[in-house]
Amino acid sequence: MNLLTQNSKLKKTSKHFNKRVFNFGIPAYKTKNGEITCPLAGKCVKYCYAQKGAYIWSNVSPAFENRFSITKQDNFIDLVIKEINKKKIDFVRVHDSGDYYSKKYLLKWFEIAKKMPKVKFYSYTNNVNQIKKLYKKNEIPRNYDFIFSDGGKQVHLIDTIKDRHAKVFKSINELKINGYKDSSNYDLYATRWFNNSNKVGLVYH
Repeated sequence: MNLLTQNSKLKKTSKHFNKRVFNFGIPAYKTKNGEITCPLAGKCVKYCYAQKGAYIWSNVSPAFENRFSITKQDNFIDLVIKEINKKKIDFVRVHDSGDYYSKKYLLKWFEIAKKMPKVKFYSYTNNVNQIKKLYKKNEIPRNYDFIFSDGGKQVHLIDTIKDRHAKVFKSINELKINGYKDSSNYDLYATRWFNNSNKVGLVYH
């Protein structure tokens, strides 16, 4: 199966930036067996786009379940690296659904990034406390970027002045009035490589 894929937004993003942008997704919030994939999700569970639409179709949902299982395999790192090389990927969005469900899993992605220094990795995450501690220890690969989500249990730990973070707005006008960079259409505007502010805006859909 394909571990790294492109949804319609990433295809549009790839064309706009002339970069090959792919994503990796696991089930949103929890698997069919009840295993939690977003342990620090809060109010965002109620409006999570990855729990509706194509993500839960009978022909799509099993792929997310299978990827989750593969993340636990000893060869996960090698499988991802092999696919990045095969598809000549420039950017990997880690989790268009799901989050870092354990530190062991997070460190697997760091190992992938370290072995692929020319590829850039980025994630939206609710894992604020752990990521901040890793930044302080200088343990995050230079080619990895995090955007803190505003709907998790640790939203109170986000410094909206210093921390790269995302907010969801009802309209593009509201987003712009609040001084956020719109990444609703082109995903790379969420990253530090294409957005020199810490404010990432998304319009609710």
